[in-house]
Amino acid sequence: MTASAKLAVVTGGCSGLGQASAEFLLANGWHVVIFDLNKDSGDEIAQKMHPSNCWFDYVDVTSSALVEAAVNKLAGKEIRLLINCAGVAPAKRTLNREGEAMPLDDFAKVININLVGSFNVARVVAAAMAKNSSINEDRGCIINTASVAGYEGQIGQTAYAASKAGLIGLSLPMARDLAPLGIRVNAIAPGIMGTPMLLAMPDKVQEALASNVQHPKRLGIPEEFAKLAMHIAENSYINGETIRLDGALRMPPK
Repeated sequence: MTASAKLAVVTGGCSGLGQASAEFLLANGWHVVIFDLNKDSGDEIAQKMHPSNCWFDYVDVTSSALVEAAVNKLAGKEIRLLINCAGVAPAKRTLNREGEAMPLDDFAKVININLVGSFNVARVVAAAMAKNSSINEDRGCIINTASVAGYEGQIGQTAYAASKAGLIGLSLPMARDLAPLGIRVNAIAPGIMGTPMLLAMPDKVQEALASNVQHPKRLGIPEEFAKLAMHIAENSYINGETIRLDGALRMPPK
């Protein structure tokens, strides 16, 4: 990796939207470091993406020590882009059918991974970006992955929706915090995306999921998320925004 290479960090880059983002960036000349929990096959996944421009590092986004150590390994390199895709999406109602309350630890775990974890990586990477050379007054871009659930959370999504609403609310104040340093902060709020897990479901299930999408009436393609992320990275006037990527979907209660 040369010091002048366009370097991106992608959390959750071993699967789903993170992997699609990493692959798209690599195909467009970026170097990518993946932060993920996939100890068993992370290195293999990174090498398959690109044998010389992609690397894997085992990182728990909720750990200050692991995130700081991973970013410190990149000292001397200019991280120009962070795409935070690491997250979880469990479903659990506030009260179950027996009237029992959701365990507080279950709610806190989702908030800690999706919201606190994204902030944790963003704050450490921002400190590294602040040392970058300025290119047209820009030193770096941070993109968090929110969700339409942050606006229209469904039944059983209290924890997930709250975590994604937090990321939506994070965009503008963090962008304001980092503006004097030339670092931009945005979020993407995907709708129903055709990740490998969803595409493995029967056609009838996929059709039902897509039924509330206005146009085009289908699941989103992960590469569409990746294309939007790269556009945000390259368009220096997009800042402090959360952009919906959902085909005009508005989620029903269930």
